[in-house]
Amino acid sequence: MTSSSALHTPPYPASPPDVVAELSARFGAETFIVQATRTGMPVLWVPREQLIEVLRFLRQLPQPYVMLYDLHGVDERLRTQRRGLPEADFSVFYHLLSVERNSDVMIKVALAENDLSLPSAMAIWPNANWYEREVWDMYGIRFDGHPHLVRMLMPPTWEGHPLRKDYPARATEFDPYSLSAAKQDLEQEALRFKPEDWGMQRHGEHEDFMFLNLGPNHPSAHGAFRIILQLDGEEIVDCVPEIGYHHRGAEKMAERQSWHSFIPYTDRIDYLGGVMNNLPYVLAVEKLAGIKVPSRVDFVRVMMAEFFRILNHLLYLGTYIQDVGAMTPVFFTFTDRQRAYQVVEAITGFRMHPAWFRIGGVAHDLPRGWDRLVREFLDWMPKRLAEYEKAALKNSILRGRTIGVARYNTQQALEWGVTGAGLRATGFDYDIRKVRPYSGYEHFEFEVPLAANGDAYDRCLVKVGEMRESLRIIEQCLNNMPEGPFKADHPLTTPPPRERMLEHIETLITHFLQVSWGPVMPANEAFQMIEATKGINSYYLISDGSTMSYRTRIRTPSFPHLQQIPAVIRGSMVSDLIAYLGSIDFVMADVDR
Repeated sequence: MTSSSALHTPPYPASPPDVVAELSARFGAETFIVQATRTGMPVLWVPREQLIEVLRFLRQLPQPYVMLYDLHGVDERLRTQRRGLPEADFSVFYHLLSVERNSDVMIKVALAENDLSLPSAMAIWPNANWYEREVWDMYGIRFDGHPHLVRMLMPPTWEGHPLRKDYPARATEFDPYSLSAAKQDLEQEALRFKPEDWGMQRHGEHEDFMFLNLGPNHPSAHGAFRIILQLDGEEIVDCVPEIGYHHRGAEKMAERQSWHSFIPYTDRIDYLGGVMNNLPYVLAVEKLAGIKVPSRVDFVRVMMAEFFRILNHLLYLGTYIQDVGAMTPVFFTFTDRQRAYQVVEAITGFRMHPAWFRIGGVAHDLPRGWDRLVREFLDWMPKRLAEYEKAALKNSILRGRTIGVARYNTQQALEWGVTGAGLRATGFDYDIRKVRPYSGYEHFEFEVPLAANGDAYDRCLVKVGEMRESLRIIEQCLNNMPEGPFKADHPLTTPPPRERMLEHIETLITHFLQVSWGPVMPANEAFQMIEATKGINSYYLISDGSTMSYRTRIRTPSFPHLQQIPAVIRGSMVSDLIAYLGSIDFVMADVDR
């Protein structure tokens, strides 16, 4: 395994070319409406007729926007503060990422309620497939040319499109649910897999194919996840991943919760990531509010995020090795996770879902004795990692089951939206903590573990290397923790200090409104991505000048990682699929939200 040194600047330019000027030179400045936001990227509205031409131009530039990072929609009908934006009942946005420029661009299209259709972008980026299906599922927007525009997260029999503003946000707004025998039969029949619907044949020239359900309840499916396999003997001819069994409407919930009270919901996205889920959300809200946090807050956040990176990777390592046939390591990794959770619990008061980060800071300061607990963990963990490398990574069974299995290269990874260890295992040096530092990561020295072959074994190798680097970062937090407050002194952050509240009537009023209503964020848009446990996770927030988010888009790494499965696993054995699933590192809450 190779590494990129923290002491050298990654090979990405600091000041990318102005894509707005490039687009204006090609299509004319009058083609676009440029929207001012706090997203940190150009946001341009384009006419529907020119959408595909613009997207293809961006994909084919000399420094191309190689990844369709995200694609989703917004119901614009209740938005009051549009600030010169084009008239729209709905809009669809395309978030594109260029690794060579180290910059993004967002393309938006306005749609009228009586004409909700767009051309599909699948011919430009293959991973547009699932994103377009989800937009149709949630908003009812059609994508002409899509091969199979069917429900994605909702059941096949579902009526309505849940992210529309006129769709209820609470279960109490629905009629009581009842399941008759006839309705149960209807639901069961709707789940029947029909190969012809997916362009599959039941018979080959000399054989009949078998169709096998893996999941939705199966230990190797790592959650409520179903894959329908088309098999010729043990060989996988094709497969269809099916998600949505874990969907609970996290983005819809964000529209009914205050900015503060949505924080605990973020914990449940990647339920192994803990405060790592809070981080992109609170950073995005802080951009909306114009809050700059004290340096102590940055260091505390980084330390706790890296603890959860280790917790995630330990579970990944144990269950991955269990998937390929070894039982013992999972008991050791859970023992080490317990040690890490003792530190997390002592600092935050909770274990899996602390919901401890706050807008403008953290819930409370580090307790007395935190440094001793962290030091004990740092003394313990490196020796354990060395044992895992010897007993697991050099184990002949693990190597035999995973080396050369489920390989893909950097180009394929970028086309499918793969990030995190899955991308770095192909040898591509791209870690958001390095190329776009956030929360003070620029102050830390660490390396980015890389591999070369992009197979199931290399993905595991990178994860183990990341745990070593997380220990380095935590030790720097321990040795260099700044003094100072644990939250920003800003009216839109957590409630003001109690002693000031008892002295000033204005502060008392602010405290009362913060607790009863929650803060009112300025009307604007903000975006923040982080290098989460499983890849790049981000929050895109739209505020309409209210106590609640108008639109919260949660882009998770696991969603594109599962979409890539058929492209990688065709022609492999069923046993290879099990090793591949284990190597991806996903949880279904991160996929379905």
